[in-house]
Amino acid sequence: MIVAGFGSRHAASEASLRSALTLAQHGLPAVTHLATIPAKAVALLPLARSLGLPMIEIDAETLSQVDTLSCSAASKAAHGTGSVAEAVALVAAGGGAQLLASRHISPDRMATCAIARGPRT
Repeated sequence: MIVAGFGSRHAASEASLRSALTLAQHGLPAVTHLATIPAKAVALLPLARSLGLPMIEIDAETLSQVDTLSCSAASKAAHGTGSVAEAVALVAAGGGAQLLASRHISPDRMATCAIARGPRT
């Protein structure tokens, strides 16, 4: 299972999310699932539909228990984790998951994406 995890600002567009995914996925295996927190799911749904990939929503309370490589002060204050994208990718991919790419930020700085590989199917 290869999961692209996303974090975003409220005004993030599908183009912002797609751009962050393209940057994160460069040279990696194809993504099989997208993941985010429920508050960001509405913004991610159009990208999931256009790519034909399932979307997994991860409860925001779970994120504070996940160690991330990146540490955004804004993310830490708002969601209890250094990177929503990294945390949701790791949780969605299952126990023992590993990041293949730490978070990448879209050029407009509206979205982040991280890629994780894990055992969950």
